[in-house]
Amino acid sequence: MIIVKVGGGRGINIEGIVKDLAELDHKFIVVHGANAVRDEIAERLGKPKRVITSVSGYASVFSDEAAMDAILMGYSGLKNKRIVELCQQNGINAIGLSGLDGKLIQGERNKGIRVKQGEKVIILRDYSGKPRRVNKELIELLLAHGYVPVLCIPILDENNVAINSENDDIINILQQALHAEKIIQLIEAPGFLADKDDENSLVRNIPKDELAARESKVEGRMKRKMLAIRKLFADGASTVIIGDGRAPHPIKDALEGKGTTIK
Repeated sequence: MIIVKVGGGRGINIEGIVKDLAELDHKFIVVHGANAVRDEIAERLGKPKRVITSVSGYASVFSDEAAMDAILMGYSGLKNKRIVELCQQNGINAIGLSGLDGKLIQGERNKGIRVKQGEKVIILRDYSGKPRRVNKELIELLLAHGYVPVLCIPILDENNVAINSENDDIINILQQALHAEKIIQLIEAPGFLADKDDENSLVRNIPKDELAARESKVEGRMKRKMLAIRKLFADGASTVIIGDGRAPHPIKDALEGKGTTIK
């Protein structure tokens, strides 16, 4: 079993990813982002996204009702179905699901995000939260009948309300349930960069014991990603590969060690 996490940036080569997936001889599931599509929809709605950074330094999108509308349209609507369409064109019998469908992913809404406003620390509450449970039976049923799940946000909170959640956290609970041999994360960079502004600073191998030190030296989205990868290894993961989702053959390259391999 391979879990493939596909970033949602505009530069991600979805066609190349799907063509590579069609040649895999392993079972796999896909979890995808759609932040570029969401941002475009939010702008068209006149409600551009708002990024907040917690006092602990982790960045996230503030998810009010307007943001949730853009997520529903961008993720589980346009992006999910375009990926499913490509899969079908390449012989992959994909089925697109959000965390809402069949209560696939249920979570718990955040009690609040502590952020700095000037000299004060305030608590912001929105429609976001952490995934807690996966409908493992549904995923296994689909895989057993030859379907490939293509998954995305939103997920359900404890009151069955749609909420935003981090795909990195979703990957963690999927790993807990499915025990994948490999997790491939495709981003808009060659892999983990020692210097985020220099694509030649690729770090090809990171022992899991170095993850905490790497996390302390990065900021924003990559800081959150490194924290999530640390949790993956705490939950029993053996191999995580961060690969370049822009390449002609993103999956093949990742499996051949062209990105960053963490063991």
